[in-house]
Amino acid sequence: MVRGFRRADAAPLARLFHETVHAVAAREYTAAERAAWSPAVPDARAWGARMAGRITLVAERGGAVAGFAELEPPDHLDLLYVHRDHQRHGVASALLAAVEHRARAAGALRLIAEASLTARPFFAARGFEIVAEQTVTRGAVALRRLVVAKSLA
Repeated sequence: MVRGFRRADAAPLARLFHETVHAVAAREYTAAERAAWSPAVPDARAWGARMAGRITLVAERGGAVAGFAELEPPDHLDLLYVHRDHQRHGVASALLAAVEHRARAAGALRLIAEASLTARPFFAARGFEIVAEQTVTRGAVALRRLVVAKSLA
């Protein structure tokens, strides 16, 4: 089930983000890179304020928060994270479908995102193309990521 964000979701989603970075991204990113990406669980109040100001969708599976996505209207998918225990069960696909629906409703002709190397196969399988490769710096650590885009027309 995909639903809208509620203020009470802020703390669980902040934890989910942090845990996912450290567990799921371990195949493509070193421990130092993951620590730079998410050094600690983000502040729940700050995340709640951020998420309330965007289109934030939350996926539940079996009564548990399984993942979330953030859309900056009209066309920027800013975050898409799925808890490690809910990987490969359609959670990310359901969230992406809901985001695409919202983006189209906002008049977007394409959807763009900055994706981790870990997410490359997921986005490629759903029609996204790599637009650019980027390196971002967090502290003194360089992290590789991809800019991906998909036509919504």
